[in-house]
Amino acid sequence: MLQIEILKVHGSNNDFILIDEITQEYHITEEQRKELALLLCHRETGIGADGILFTMKSERADARMRVFNSDGSEASMCGNGLRTVARYVCEQLEVEAAVIETMKANLSVKKQEDIFPKVHTYQVEISPVSFQLADLPLNLKKENLINEKIEPLSNELLFTAVAVPNPHLITVVEDLEAQLPVQKKLSDYVNGPNDLFPDGVNVSFVKAIEKGHIYVRTYERGVGFTNACGTAMSASSLVTCLLGLNEVEDKIHVYNDGGMVNCVVHQNEQSYQIDLIGNATNVFKATVTIDDQLKSFQMTNKHTFEDENYNYTKLQQYAQEYLKK
Repeated sequence: MLQIEILKVHGSNNDFILIDEITQEYHITEEQRKELALLLCHRETGIGADGILFTMKSERADARMRVFNSDGSEASMCGNGLRTVARYVCEQLEVEAAVIETMKANLSVKKQEDIFPKVHTYQVEISPVSFQLADLPLNLKKENLINEKIEPLSNELLFTAVAVPNPHLITVVEDLEAQLPVQKKLSDYVNGPNDLFPDGVNVSFVKAIEKGHIYVRTYERGVGFTNACGTAMSASSLVTCLLGLNEVEDKIHVYNDGGMVNCVVHQNEQSYQIDLIGNATNVFKATVTIDDQLKSFQMTNKHTFEDENYNYTKLQQYAQEYLKK
């Protein structure tokens, strides 16, 4: 029997189960991490979440984050999840800034002014950024793909491929709703057995609303359509700067199905870095007792953070009202 204290959290309603392995010694095996994700994240039979965030000790940073998607696969990074881990670690250490180790890089995080009244807000670094197709990987006979067609996918849409370091395929469209069936079909294809993306890819369709304002809808590899994807919103902001729709160093308001965030794209001599700024909301905490076979569980001692949930609902309403203008 395994007993775990969990914290249900979300960034832009991209929701996660956070498990603290810094102050607790659970001795979770690699196979158990996958099994826990499959058991607890299931929307109908589990607690329901897009993934599990394991917050761990690090030898080279203030803490380490590992991300397991709801299908049991491990992601190299998660921008929305990183914000919630940033808050958890900063509050535990009683600091306003920290460095979090992820699979590909050590990333700076820090507390920010509230993006909306009484909504806990954190800024996280999204890097490294690469346009090399080998880093996604994407099997095309070229080094990069920026605003170009991929004939097997579409004769009309123009795509940009970028790794941040999660792999992303991004296209800017006029009508998001009209393109929903196209995005679904395309995303299912590139995340199934295919010759282009052997490891799958996150697919984002982006609408430029006005200067400094975009809407992003993402099909996440290993999850499906989600309320938001932090690395996708960051990568999409970068792509709109490359296309001249937005400007480097300017704040970009990014709207999504779960609310909104801000992104700032920075450019140095050889590469880009993106600041992702948004909510880090605690939903509830509880004790979860899991059977030895990791096939069933019981949840007790549940405490809901009602004020935080209410305040984030107000942010969502604000975002929806803007989009209706």
